[in-house]
Amino acid sequence: MAAIEQFRDQVRAAAAGKRPLRIRGGGSKDWYGGLLQGAILDTRVHTGIVDYEPTELDITARCGTPLAEIEATLAERNQMLAFEPPHFGEHATFGGAVAAGLSGPRRANSGAVRDFVLGAQLMDGKGEVLKFGGQVMKNVAGYDVSRLLTGSLGTLGLLLEVSVKVLPRAFAETTLQFQMSEIEALRCLNEWGGQPLPISASCWCEGVLALRLSGARAAVDAAVVSLGGTVLNDADAFWTALREQQHAFFKGDAPLWRLSVPSTTSAIVLGGPQLIEWGGAQRWLRADSAAFDVIRRAAVAAGGHATLFRGGDKSVGVFQPLAPAVARIHARLKDAFDPAHIFNPGRMP
Repeated sequence: MAAIEQFRDQVRAAAAGKRPLRIRGGGSKDWYGGLLQGAILDTRVHTGIVDYEPTELDITARCGTPLAEIEATLAERNQMLAFEPPHFGEHATFGGAVAAGLSGPRRANSGAVRDFVLGAQLMDGKGEVLKFGGQVMKNVAGYDVSRLLTGSLGTLGLLLEVSVKVLPRAFAETTLQFQMSEIEALRCLNEWGGQPLPISASCWCEGVLALRLSGARAAVDAAVVSLGGTVLNDADAFWTALREQQHAFFKGDAPLWRLSVPSTTSAIVLGGPQLIEWGGAQRWLRADSAAFDVIRRAAVAAGGHATLFRGGDKSVGVFQPLAPAVARIHARLKDAFDPAHIFNPGRMP
């Protein structure tokens, strides 16, 4: 409770002086979103797993708890965070993972971060502690507010605790590789996505499609026989490197764009190398941020949006501009949770 009182004092002082606060855990995602502003509010003094019920498949932890500690605790009971949150550094925290709202390779088949959030405890811009949702799946009161906080990058308030649903690890996993073009890979991914195959992740890059199969041993073995391909050795290292953007595609200084589009979208030619995940729904592009207008128009034409994910000139706007009606809703939410607008100003629209 001492940490909460410390947070409250800092929040109320900032609100009274209308001074911005920069909510920060391990700092592993400082590069993500708009430019950073304000005095640091360090969440790492508020740490620890509050509740973990393996039989109920849920866990509750404080915001400053290391993400690695959460995953290690779950692994002891052969369970996992099914959205495979990227760490982007050894000091990543649980609160930061939820606030960033980023999901890993399993997202297209298991769900995104917000799909697993059951409840949250938040400190608003007045220093008041608010509770939304619960700790178990059957308690859905306030469920949508908890989800709203996911991916808000701390702009609505300070996440104090979060409860999430967890899942058992698969009994068996195998990764297959196929040599094929981008267009052929997209066609196959959409065809396979409509079949009862135990696909848990996909990645196409430079003419090679990797497909992870997860589930019961019999189901995985049957899918291997049906699909063919070549088994990838040391597959865990491959998917971890992809999740953490340590794959060779992500090396270098070229700006990295993330395009979120319908998985059925055909190949998008934008003059830079691409890596495709999530069955075709997530496309990483290395391209100069000066081409932002072309990239964003292409994403919108496909029914999606584009984010300047890492590097480049942030003055072009990191996130796709919101439609006027949506922007008004965002503004009203901000006014309700953070009247003095002290939390992470400029981090996102």
